[in-house]
Amino acid sequence: MTIKPLCDRVVVKMVEAEETTKSGIILAGTAKEKPQVAEVIAVGPGGMVDGKEVKMTVEVGQKVITSKYSGTEVKCDGVEYIIVRQSDILAVVE
Repeated sequence: MTIKPLCDRVVVKMVEAEETTKSGIILAGTAKEKPQVAEVIAVGPGGMVDGKEVKMTVEVGQKVITSKYSGTEVKCDGVEYIIVRQSDILAVVE
């Protein structure tokens, strides 16, 4: 099964957070921050959204930073994805 986003939606998969700090301290599961870096898996076609033309600027395979706690979590074939609006993507990581 594949997920095909509509309008200005983007399907992303979160990148795993570091389990150790730079100084080598191992973090417990509760001490980790929710990751904000994600990989773009699929991009919707864009089009008219709320009466405005939306052009999609992100591409599949890019790493992006999303707003914390944004989007809708979905599970497909045992893998967790998040569907966000393009406007919830804050930056592209290069």
